[in-house]
Amino acid sequence: MSQAKGDRRERELVNALDEAGFAVMRAPASGAATDRELPDVLAGDGKVFYAIEAKSSAGDPIYLTGEEVEALIYFAQNFGAKPRIGVRFDREEWYFFHPGDLHVTDGGNYRVKKETAIAEGTDFPEFVGRSEKVTLEEVADGGDDGPDEEILRVLNAVEQGVMDVEEAAEILE
Repeated sequence: MSQAKGDRRERELVNALDEAGFAVMRAPASGAATDRELPDVLAGDGKVFYAIEAKSSAGDPIYLTGEEVEALIYFAQNFGAKPRIGVRFDREEWYFFHPGDLHVTDGGNYRVKKETAIAEGTDFPEFVGRSEKVTLEEVADGGDDGPDEEILRVLNAVEQGVMDVEEAAEILE
């Protein structure tokens, strides 16, 4: 991915965070242009503060060096922010990961595949606190054990002709 496209994606993220109510800035000379490793974006809303390393790709997996991730964690800890890796693939939204949730390669680098970002990443609305991700497993375990037993008994009685519809309606009100 070209540096210009990467810069454009970072500005896009900054604008989206700003619109979501965050105070946000793109770190000047982030990356290799400075002796100090700085995150690409700093953002906070008064309750939560993030140091974000932003990466984008046309579709190939995104790789980060171990040094990039270590520098992000170090900066975030010293700054009092939460370290996050923001990834965006073409025709997809931004997804966010804590560095500890990323796949570590045998060489000590970090990798995010598009499928992983979509399935496991925190999407933008959840990241900025507008929604909460719920998995199908969580829905299944949500404490709703199916239909109420009393309702089933009444419906069975109607089906068997033991109770008429009006009487069932009165009971179920």
